[in-house]
Amino acid sequence: MRWRSFVAVGDSFTEGMDDAYPDGTYRGWADLVATRLAADAGPTFGYANLAIRGRLFPAVAAEQVPAALEMKPDLISFAAGGNDVLRRNFDPDALVSRFDEVVGELRSGGADVILFRFADVMARLPGQRLVAPRIELLNRAVGETAERHGAILVDLYADDTFLNPMLWSTDRLHLSAAGHRRVAAQVLTALGVGCDEEWLLVPENPAPTPWLAARAADLRWAGRHLAPWVKRRLTGRSSGDTVTAKRPMLSPIAD
Repeated sequence: MRWRSFVAVGDSFTEGMDDAYPDGTYRGWADLVATRLAADAGPTFGYANLAIRGRLFPAVAAEQVPAALEMKPDLISFAAGGNDVLRRNFDPDALVSRFDEVVGELRSGGADVILFRFADVMARLPGQRLVAPRIELLNRAVGETAERHGAILVDLYADDTFLNPMLWSTDRLHLSAAGHRRVAAQVLTALGVGCDEEWLLVPENPAPTPWLAARAADLRWAGRHLAPWVKRRLTGRSSGDTVTAKRPMLSPIAD
């Protein structure tokens, strides 16, 4: 294997929400990918995951990117901007320009860089008319940037399987364990590395929910997930304010 080290950079998508280990910490696709790469590279393989939930693009670029470059890994994954498109003050031109700069920085050290076109999450969330065009713009910029800098593109948006609600957690925003396994499988495929075929297995789509039951579920979701999110926006807080990176330094998988 040519990759002896892997650093994952980003937000909740890369931190691993909502794919929990038995102790309640999060695993996610990046841990799965690292474990698979380590199986081939051996005990000297190093893995760091700097991702923190709720982080906006400027914070990821300012805090995590320099730390990742300092480690000089062979492989870096970069996924950011998903939180930004949900903000009222979203500046698409500034984000697209900075995205290109950051990927150029990551590639300048010789590392292979993994980028993602985000899956369509808005089918189950309010605000689709506002946010969906922003996600489309970001995804287009990611694809163009990957081609320009020779990055490895994982196109989750092109995978209609992610329209299956069973690949998403109860908050309708983060991936479920099955969703993270599928992302890991796509990343490893893009890297030319085999993976457990079970990671590509998808639960059956749930049966259609009667209208009244669906509306009741929407109300429960709004109270449990939407209202706290709105409150954080109004108070200037983030879900990651008290969270630190789960693997801040390169270290063996077995530690």
